[in-house]
Amino acid sequence: MAVLINGRFMTRVPTGVDRFALELIRALHRRGELAGARVVVPRGVALHSSTPAGLPVHAAGRWQGHVWEQLDLPRLAEREWLVNLCNTGPLLRRRQLVVVHDAAVVANPQNFTPAFRHGYRVMLAALMRRADCVATVSRFSADELTRHFGRRPQGLEVIPEGGEHILNEPADPSVLARLDLRGRRYVLAVGSASPNKNFAAVLKAIDQLADRHVQLVAVGGGDARVFAAEQTQHPRLHRTGRVSDAQLRALYEGAACFVFPSHYEGFGLPPLEAMCCGCPTIVSQRGALPEVCGDASLYCDPDDPATLALQLQRLLESNRLAHELRAAGFQRARRLTWSAAAQAFSALGQRLAT
Repeated sequence: MAVLINGRFMTRVPTGVDRFALELIRALHRRGELAGARVVVPRGVALHSSTPAGLPVHAAGRWQGHVWEQLDLPRLAEREWLVNLCNTGPLLRRRQLVVVHDAAVVANPQNFTPAFRHGYRVMLAALMRRADCVATVSRFSADELTRHFGRRPQGLEVIPEGGEHILNEPADPSVLARLDLRGRRYVLAVGSASPNKNFAAVLKAIDQLADRHVQLVAVGGGDARVFAAEQTQHPRLHRTGRVSDAQLRALYEGAACFVFPSHYEGFGLPPLEAMCCGCPTIVSQRGALPEVCGDASLYCDPDDPATLALQLQRLLESNRLAHELRAAGFQRARRLTWSAAAQAFSALGQRLAT
């Protein structure tokens, strides 16, 4: 089956959605599944990521951004199967696969700017109605997309994510020195500057701990054009902005625990990364997080910081509990890998080719 991959995600600074595309493509390439496939990107735009050696990337078209995707991309795809891995694709094309990661833009519209949520609501509705194949990353997201956009006669495919990419580079502990964290106990949180990530609840929980010296490290950035950004301040809060994978690995490995009290997640990649690094996790009981984390995490109510504080206190006081969560996390992470995601994608491709 001739395949053209929409590479517009390569023109952005990678986020979690872009990570899915990059790691899935790399895993498929390692399996030899992309022979004859091409990646196409807009002409004249700098690329922020790269594909594996041997997978050709072609710059083509007259336009850029969404206009390129809607006008140039369908023409460039011709009769090939078009693969879109990051929520968007040409609205009028049928012969395509689109991976829609969640329904957050309609489930929690208050977290997005009006222009963004209106545009994405229209786009997702059209893609759900017209594309020959739509996939998502969890059973939770499949149910949410069906609830908000209606049931597709062809159904929705599920391709879970992996987390082992965080182990591809040795840990870079220089970030610990930069943040003055050496020898200090800290709790780690990772995510964009969106109210959905609920950093404010973590700060309230930190204030309820018996140990007044525990620090909070928050990793991630945000795009003001997309998110209604959450601004939080605290004397024990260290904001890092974006960090490299090697620095993030060092932060996971050095943390007392990782917290992720999100209100809504279509998958939840950071907790899985933390598990790969042996970092005990506390996550929200909402969204896809129970599906992803299973019995390898402690859970909290994202609307009640006291429940997060209670779980933090339990974990910080018990080496035995931390050890049990590390072991369960390693076991969970072995089940959710990019190799398994590539295998699921390959099986889907075989069905589409028949």
